[in-house]
Amino acid sequence: MTYTQTGDPTIRQHVEAWQKLDVDEQLGLFWFIYKEIGKSITPAAPGASTASSDIAEGLFNQVKELSQEQQLQIQRDLINKVDSQISRQYGSLGDTTKVLFWYLLAQGMNNGSIISVPGDYQLSSGSQALFSRIQALPFEQQITLFRDYAAPMGTEPKAGAEI
Repeated sequence: MTYTQTGDPTIRQHVEAWQKLDVDEQLGLFWFIYKEIGKSITPAAPGASTASSDIAEGLFNQVKELSQEQQLQIQRDLINKVDSQISRQYGSLGDTTKVLFWYLLAQGMNNGSIISVPGDYQLSSGSQALFSRIQALPFEQQITLFRDYAAPMGTEPKAGAEI
């Protein structure tokens, strides 16, 4: 099932193309996008509140405390919708908070507190072509694309007191 918030067919096509990549290619593409547009995004992302920032930071700090192998596995699990406590916590977040969480992960990759893409990593030709198309989008559409990509990740919270 493909999920997009926007009815924009261009955004939908980009999200669907991204979701068709294997999980590590999705993470690699995420990193290249962050390096490209990350300087234009601030922690005060469009629509973000202080509460959203605090929640995203709290989840980020849980991930930061784990080993690098566990950090990578959590990122893969979020994309693959594997049921775990962090995946359920992520699934309960609002879409803007989810984008903030990935922004914090990217900052962590940049400063070494989160496992990063290897320095010699190269995007596949398909991922590179998608990256080029994403770069050509106006900034607002890039943000919408990223929100629509990040929103369906994770799993739904469980009923009752358990997250």
